[in-house]
Amino acid sequence: MSQPRHVPVLLDRVVALLRPALEREGSVLVDCTLGLGGHSEAVLERIDGARVVGIDRDPEALRRAGERLAAYGDRFTAVHAVYDELPDVLDDLGLASVDGVLFDLGVSSMQLDVRERGFAYAEDAPLDMRMDGTTGPTAADVLNTYSAGELTRVLRDYGEEKFAKKIAHAVVRRRETQPFTTSGPLVELLYAEIPAPARRTGGHPAKRTFQALRMEVNDELAVLRRAIPAAIDAIGVGGRVVVESYHSLEDRLVKQAFTAATRSTVPVDLPFVPEGSEPALRLVTRGAEQADEREVAENPRAASVRLRAVERLRANQGAGS
Repeated sequence: MSQPRHVPVLLDRVVALLRPALEREGSVLVDCTLGLGGHSEAVLERIDGARVVGIDRDPEALRRAGERLAAYGDRFTAVHAVYDELPDVLDDLGLASVDGVLFDLGVSSMQLDVRERGFAYAEDAPLDMRMDGTTGPTAADVLNTYSAGELTRVLRDYGEEKFAKKIAHAVVRRRETQPFTTSGPLVELLYAEIPAPARRTGGHPAKRTFQALRMEVNDELAVLRRAIPAAIDAIGVGGRVVVESYHSLEDRLVKQAFTAATRSTVPVDLPFVPEGSEPALRLVTRGAEQADEREVAENPRAASVRLRAVERLRANQGAGS
């Protein structure tokens, strides 16, 4: 099996955003997208006394991260779960609230770099794309069973693919004689269906379709839609939620959730804000932060990152204190 590389995006900035919340004694960070543990390792190494609970739906990621972080002993706890299960994870660990929650969304370096997982389009590999390879339908199942209309929706909404309808109908025609099993034939089809002028701009012609299939297979937007409010509810006063997004739809969901959580409910014409009516959270970042040119040059996966963070100022009903 090929070996993955791991270059955490915006690592120093992420640790800096989390640090004020984690410098208290007994602090706990939940890394909801553990992957190979790069962000978690930096927190454990740089912030004395902080504990990390690492969540991942990928058993192989948990195994590798567990080996990497074993030296930190009981300061690190690995949990096999999908990150919208955060409330259940905290209940199982007896944690009423935590001090930080981190999301580094999208596909991990390990999943992209290990060809057998089927996330990459650079070489012919099984069309799997499940983050948890033990359960659920694969990308091949989606291609071979969805109607042309359903495939069009997936490619258009998740891949922002201009030629979604054309590609979807071509997929349906081809599978009638030969079902999809590996990525090679799909890449060939995309080269055939996407007009040459469009292929010359915007990166590899398969990029958008592979992204869309991955997001559909793993139900990523629905999971995120549940997970962000759960993370906001999970942090105590002074706690922070930090999110790295790589897709416009993901970033829009995060922005909407953070805006709602930090919005005042006091009527705009009221001359003062009554005590206790201030927003429970504040935005820590101004808009979405991006990687600089140097980091993008060193790590191309940083090109599309959007980083946002919020901090809890006071407890509210249903939140940790």
